[in-house]
Amino acid sequence: MKRIFTITIILLSLTGVTVFAQSPDMSYYIEEYNRPTGTSFTRLHVLELVRDANLTGIGEFYHNALRALLSRVPDIRNRDEWVAVENSARILAQGLGAEQHIEAAPELWTLAQTFDVIRDVNAGLVMQDALIALGQVGATDFVPHIALRLENFNTDITSDPETRRRVQRGVVGAINALEALREPAGFRPVFFASIGWYEVAIRAMASVALPNIMEDPGEIISAIIRDPSNNPRTKYEAWREMLRTNAPDSSKASVAAVALATGWNHSTSVPDNQRLLRDMRVSAIDTIRTLGVADSSVYVNLARSYNNSFITASPDYDEIRRALGALSAARSEEGTAHLVSFLRELNLRRRSGPWTNRERQVLQMLIPALGATGIQSAEAIQLLSTIQRSSDYTVAEQGWARDALRALGQ
Repeated sequence: MKRIFTITIILLSLTGVTVFAQSPDMSYYIEEYNRPTGTSFTRLHVLELVRDANLTGIGEFYHNALRALLSRVPDIRNRDEWVAVENSARILAQGLGAEQHIEAAPELWTLAQTFDVIRDVNAGLVMQDALIALGQVGATDFVPHIALRLENFNTDITSDPETRRRVQRGVVGAINALEALREPAGFRPVFFASIGWYEVAIRAMASVALPNIMEDPGEIISAIIRDPSNNPRTKYEAWREMLRTNAPDSSKASVAAVALATGWNHSTSVPDNQRLLRDMRVSAIDTIRTLGVADSSVYVNLARSYNNSFITASPDYDEIRRALGALSAARSEEGTAHLVSFLRELNLRRRSGPWTNRERQVLQMLIPALGATGIQSAEAIQLLSTIQRSSDYTVAEQGWARDALRALGQ
């Protein structure tokens, strides 16, 4: 008989007839769970039996059971009963998630709120499971609510060990849900979780989730970098996150323009913050050199990197070199015009002073950068020709000019 049944199933499959799996008979469990004389403990026992039976296709059973549980929460009398309800709620949330029962999304969100860790009586595990289930069922309508709750977690810093433990369980659930739901509104709070006050493992979890939420978060990251209320560390970490994404080069170049501008526009007197802004600038400059100029503001800010790094008591030759390299790599008339203006100023200094080792080091970087542009600028050729022939310059300096002219086809 078993062999005949198997052959019949195969034949039905081959002939295109759909074979429907029969839903399990849940009448016994429904009756026991809804028994008027039942308690929180007997209902937990019923749910444990259902869970351990590994039944599938029972999303509606779990959904109805969750509705009943939520209606009974106000009547809980003591701590033992509360623990039994918590255990029941976890089974239901996990079951609904496994069943991907989207119809239960409103009740799952109510469950997360009911067992929110804001109440000391809640250990956080139910909230975590409810949020995870919202992600598993595909409850995209609830992304704004989950994102807002995670934002609140990010700002509600606490030093109490037990409170931290409970809150971080809720955080895990929120990150998990937002990663699964893949909506842009989830990116920002998960980013702040990745650099937040949580344990290393949770920050790492958030960091891993970010690329799965959005492939190109350029606009969101640009807003984070521009926001004057965000400190330099936050801005720098946002920029680093952008580099880690799979976003198109054009998007990364656009954010690089924002990072470079903010690196100069954000004012701070704190040395560590100044260092972070400088690191963000030079990283952005390298990206611009590689990926290109996104808009004309880049030229102005590359010039600022050159000028501001040049005029200080301790010149930042590294940033000068990078800025010159980016202007040269742009191979544009606007970029070349800035390089020519720098060379014009140095030529005046060579003739009338001041002229120190600082100017000479910069000249050694600037002339080859100008030659590498490939742009036939009349003024550039005129200045380089003057340097090549002028006795104001050393033989080595004249040689730099000669090489640049040769690179320009002169």
